[in-house]
Amino acid sequence: MKTNLFSLAIVAAMLLAISSAGSLQAATKLRIAGNFPVEHSSSLAMEVFKKELEEQSGGDMTVDVFPAMQLGGAAENVDQVRSGALLMTWLSIAYLSRTVPELEAVSLPFLFSDREQAFRVIDGKVGDLLNEKLKRKGFIALGYMELGARHVTNSKRPLKSLADFEGLKIRLQPNETHLNTFRALGANPVSMDIKEVYQALQQKVLDGQENPYAVSKTNNFNEVQQYLSDTGHFFDFIVVVANKSSFEAMSPEQQSILTSAMDKAIAWQRAKAIEADLASRDELIKRGMQFDSISPEVRAELQQATAHIVDDVSKKVGADLVDAVLSEIKQ
Repeated sequence: MKTNLFSLAIVAAMLLAISSAGSLQAATKLRIAGNFPVEHSSSLAMEVFKKELEEQSGGDMTVDVFPAMQLGGAAENVDQVRSGALLMTWLSIAYLSRTVPELEAVSLPFLFSDREQAFRVIDGKVGDLLNEKLKRKGFIALGYMELGARHVTNSKRPLKSLADFEGLKIRLQPNETHLNTFRALGANPVSMDIKEVYQALQQKVLDGQENPYAVSKTNNFNEVQQYLSDTGHFFDFIVVVANKSSFEAMSPEQQSILTSAMDKAIAWQRAKAIEADLASRDELIKRGMQFDSISPEVRAELQQATAHIVDDVSKKVGADLVDAVLSEIKQ
């Protein structure tokens, strides 16, 4: 009887060990999803993250990457991370602006003169403030990649004056500052998830859309759009966010490995995005799009028409935050 009891104890211990090993394996199998095409620099950066994470952890941590809307669009990915069904997602900050309106403080029209200025702001005090706002909503910000300066494409006419924007049905991201900016320009902005845009352009439900050159290229918008302009009306960031509870449940060592791997991936993407920007514009022109550059005089008109947006955002998210952004820009 004692032998049988001892044997049963050994078997129970082995089963417990196997169960614990399975739980550990499940705990270190991470999942991250995004809505950018496979060939976009941000999706490629997640492959860099995967390689770094698995190497730094010696294979104890692994990650499955789901780009190109494999697990749904940006809105679905946000909900999946919020619920804990996904650990992480990478997406334009616009898709989080309804949850964290303060993100609109870095979405002001014609705010940044160049990418260096934009990253100086988001990597500094302003980024820390925004990260704290995200944390209060259940997200851990793991860093910001470049989505880039956004430019309008359309199928109606070249954009050579403020009047040319009048009445154009332009798709924008779900960001009130973005939408109000285009209303101020006289356009008819429509909020729509990126997964629906190509078909809406093809069916003439929309006249145009606005995106960085690389996004317009990887989504083949040149097939359903004729005119391309260098409006550069917003500079957009891609934020990587994790479920706060899931991230904090990791050991300090796991958290350190994850953040280190993501830092390397983000640095890689920022460098890659610089190369991809103008190359993508040139490719769109090569594919047959008509490119028209906005003159300094017209750009000044666009800035004047949207100048009141700063006050609108200040009232919405707090003057202190907007002032902090403007102060960082001046330094």
